[in-house]
Amino acid sequence: MGRINFMQINLSMLAVVLGLVMALPQIYGLMKPAAFAANVRKFPRSLPWGFALMLLATAWFLYYFNLESVSDFAAYKPLLMCLFGAVGLASCFYVQDFLAVRGLAVVLLLVAKLMVDTARWADTDWRLVIITWAYVLVAAGIWFTIWPWHLRDLLNWATANEKRVRIGSAIRLAFGLFVAALGLTVFR
Repeated sequence: MGRINFMQINLSMLAVVLGLVMALPQIYGLMKPAAFAANVRKFPRSLPWGFALMLLATAWFLYYFNLESVSDFAAYKPLLMCLFGAVGLASCFYVQDFLAVRGLAVVLLLVAKLMVDTARWADTDWRLVIITWAYVLVAAGIWFTIWPWHLRDLLNWATANEKRVRIGSAIRLAFGLFVAALGLTVFR
């Protein structure tokens, strides 16, 4: 009996979920920009977010790794699963500086994989919106893994005043709603 891949999701559902995840927090940013900015600035060094994102990233990576059927390392798979799990858990205790950014970076890479895998064979050119967004997430994930303080600097710049917060929130809200609309119309 074959393994069930629980990450199989259709492009329509993925676009709606991603669009809403992008859009909904932006409403808070538009309504209460000062509070939104204060919360965003705390994120890079937040240990609760760091633990949650790193544990999510570790579990998700192990799920994908477990699905992998390359026979070259099949004999070592249980050992590698334990090793990768230990690295993810140890990161929570020994790499706490910018842990939230590092966890987010890995989650971005995993979300990008899901996006590309889901959109790859769609029969519309609008799939390129999702694929392009995925490659932006890959670049961001790599960048923030190597230089996590750059996210802190970027967030500080983006939240320097209420005007920037409102403009950024409006752009992200519009993009999120656009992606959700694609999911409800074009990708059906």
